[in-house]
Amino acid sequence: MELRKLESGEHLRTRALWERIFLEDTKAFLDYYYFLKTKENEIYVVEEEGEIYAMLHLNPYLLQIEEHTARCHYIVAVATEKTHRRRGYMGKLLCRSMQEMYVGKEPFTFLMPASEGIYTPYDFRFVYRQEQREVSRGEESKELMQDRCKTGGIREMIRAFPCFWDEETHSMTEFSDATLGDAGEMAAFVQQHFAGQWQVCAVRDEVYYQTLLFEQQSENGGICLMRDQGELVGLFLYAEEDEPEIREPLFRKGREAAFHAMLEHLLDGGKERVSVYAWEAEEIPSGQRESCSFQKKSEPLIMVRILHLESLFSCMEVRAGEKLDCSFAVVDSFLPQNSRIWHLSGDGDTGENVQVRETEDSEGVLTIGALTSLLFGYQTVEETGREEHVILSAHLAAELEKLRPLRSVWLNEIV
Repeated sequence: MELRKLESGEHLRTRALWERIFLEDTKAFLDYYYFLKTKENEIYVVEEEGEIYAMLHLNPYLLQIEEHTARCHYIVAVATEKTHRRRGYMGKLLCRSMQEMYVGKEPFTFLMPASEGIYTPYDFRFVYRQEQREVSRGEESKELMQDRCKTGGIREMIRAFPCFWDEETHSMTEFSDATLGDAGEMAAFVQQHFAGQWQVCAVRDEVYYQTLLFEQQSENGGICLMRDQGELVGLFLYAEEDEPEIREPLFRKGREAAFHAMLEHLLDGGKERVSVYAWEAEEIPSGQRESCSFQKKSEPLIMVRILHLESLFSCMEVRAGEKLDCSFAVVDSFLPQNSRIWHLSGDGDTGENVQVRETEDSEGVLTIGALTSLLFGYQTVEETGREEHVILSAHLAAELEKLRPLRSVWLNEIV
């Protein structure tokens, strides 16, 4: 058995394993992935006699973490051939890749787990819950729609329903499919109207949207643009699965009615339901509440594993009006380089980030997993103090409350 990182020219060798394990992925999607994503990613494999029996892909993303940017990797396609499972291959791949990412001083890595229990033993913790809505016709509306002929999906809807006139705001919203030439405009729109809304997110630059457009097209979808007299006022991603799926609807205030009207038009065309992911919608207008049913849920989606702890601390801030001064020991079984006594200091009024250094005097003990949940605001200091192997003095607990947690996370990437 040999565990190694493939050369870029060898990446295509993993496609056969992907096809055998992830049966839900289409040929079009894999053509996109192996043409575009594997040009810049890293793939770790376990081989026996030249055959690949397990793999783990690391896809690079430039992330915004507070006011800093950092290159981090998204773990995808963790898979082992059925005949070679229960041999510890996954754990070995995770540990090897985490060590190398630590050497690169990456603050953390992240993934979308098939099951939480697979990754918690390696100190991954959930940090992001995604707001989702399933939109369907209200009971009273369903009878009226029984004789309506079914139409195409979202792309056909854009052509058949290219604009919406809002009587209340006296504005016209036009819908159109994005092209590669629109990527820079999309990036500028998000930067202008949504920058600073999230503490942790992928940097949405021109290349990001170019890649995303290819990804959506591989799923028989695209990116829909919303314009008013040529000016971009909103956008959303869509894919045509068995039922229409929409992701990350972002539009300027006052354009809610146009987006809701587009959803109604899809349902008018005979669609049973439309799933909308990463939609942090405000109150639904009364007209839509009467004609449509909105089932809302919040799903835990992304898990994080802290890698280079010092780098993550250095990105964080102290709450305004507070002065931080504390020290504690960290226990990390897989990255022992993090297992040190850390001293944190900072002044929330200076605008400087947390200052971090090693020290000898500890006020308590935190496991790396518990620290992850705390730093990302997924649990409180009090909840953290009740975790196994965690020891917090009263002073340390009070000081940790002064940290500004990375609670506002927006990681909706698929691969």
